[in-house]
Amino acid sequence: MTDQFEGFKADFWQFFRDLKQNNNREWFAENKERYKDTVVAPVSAFISAVAPALRDISRHYNADPRPNKGSMFRIYRDVRFSKDKRPYKEHAAAQFRHHMGKDAHAPGFYVHLEEGNIIYGGGIWTPPSDALGKIRQRIVDKPNKWQAVISDKGICDQFGGIRGDGLKRPPRGFDADSPHMDDLKRKSFFAMKNLGDTDVVMTSSFVDEVISTFEVATPLMHFISDAVNVEF
Repeated sequence: MTDQFEGFKADFWQFFRDLKQNNNREWFAENKERYKDTVVAPVSAFISAVAPALRDISRHYNADPRPNKGSMFRIYRDVRFSKDKRPYKEHAAAQFRHHMGKDAHAPGFYVHLEEGNIIYGGGIWTPPSDALGKIRQRIVDKPNKWQAVISDKGICDQFGGIRGDGLKRPPRGFDADSPHMDDLKRKSFFAMKNLGDTDVVMTSSFVDEVISTFEVATPLMHFISDAVNVEF
């Protein structure tokens, strides 16, 4: 297959349709080469195509096309503590995380590739308690800057605002009457666009679509990066 990104074609989506019907180790072993050809190869090509434009947004966020220990998420599920024992994820995904981050809980840009559920944008997902505390404290210390993020026209229009699951009660150490309490309760902070159809995803122009969306998310990414003391 070509190493130039030409879109996620029909065989990419068909692999995951078949996997949903056969999510077991025996089937995957028989189809592992198919997985490498129809999923790993185009995702790696996509990451390579994203890399130059991502550097224009920020040179501190990495697009690493390596199938292992790069930007691509592994297909293997961690089932140790889950009632759902399906061994494989039924979608592909990539995270372009800050070079200071070691795992998926670092600030980063994200692309989720699932038929009928294409998601991409930026933010931070369930950060560890120290990073989460820093983000919350920055919201308290810099309320005007946070207000500028959540009222940014691009973020409101493209993403419908900042999202992320939250606590039912104010977090410990924060006044219940603090401004932006709904945001202070959040355990994650992200701005994600959901694309219902796959038409653009099947073409090379998906790279431009993703990069333009990442650019819209930069006010949030700037704020998070400053909060956790990393460069944007």
